[in-house]
Amino acid sequence: MTPGEIREEILDILRDIAPDDDITDIDDDKPFRDQLELDSMDFLDIVMELRKRHRVQIPEEDYPELASMTSTVTYLEPKMKDL
Repeated sequence: MTPGEIREEILDILRDIAPDDDITDIDDDKPFRDQLELDSMDFLDIVMELRKRHRVQIPEEDYPELASMTSTVTYLEPKMKDL
């Protein structure tokens, strides 16, 4: 997947997890938690959805890498390059 495709996939997951939040103007460099009403369970849902949809394994110690859209795409790009 390209970085653009990964970004769209993350946006799709965010739409499912936080349907009441407006993600159209999301700032890619700001942490998700500063922009959306996400709690720790929502964050785990993002990780689980990535695992379910793409079989991407994300170790717990790497969770901070998923703080913003930019860091998430950068982290996932090598893991999802062959998808």
